[in-house]
Amino acid sequence: MKRVGRAPEPECPCGLPAAYPQCCGRWHDGALHLQAPDAERLMRSRYSAYVLRRVDYLLQTWHPHSRPSALDLGSAGLRWLGLEVRRHVQADDSHATVEFVARSKQNGRASRLHEISRFQKVDGRWLYVDGIHVGTGRA
Repeated sequence: MKRVGRAPEPECPCGLPAAYPQCCGRWHDGALHLQAPDAERLMRSRYSAYVLRRVDYLLQTWHPHSRPSALDLGSAGLRWLGLEVRRHVQADDSHATVEFVARSKQNGRASRLHEISRFQKVDGRWLYVDGIHVGTGRA
């Protein structure tokens, strides 16, 4: 008789070698909700939230001074293809930057977003402040 086990848990969209529930999923839901330990982990969890279309999480992790009132994630045909974190710089206990490149594809057209994002720790939680686009365009 063949033994039937559980299906493997899905890999995390952020690119780290871990299953989603043990990686970004723990910041999206559950006891550690909104508690990413550093700016890089918050940025990775926000990328995963874009992939999974978690608008609630994206708005909750956006600094209130720069947060939009609503967020349109675009067409359902947009596919995120991968994330590369190039640099994480911790300026002090409550300020950090993360440079990343996110690749996507829509309507058969590949593109990439290269950004340096600023983060601030407020009341014990890391929040996305804003970003400088280094380059966008076709991949």
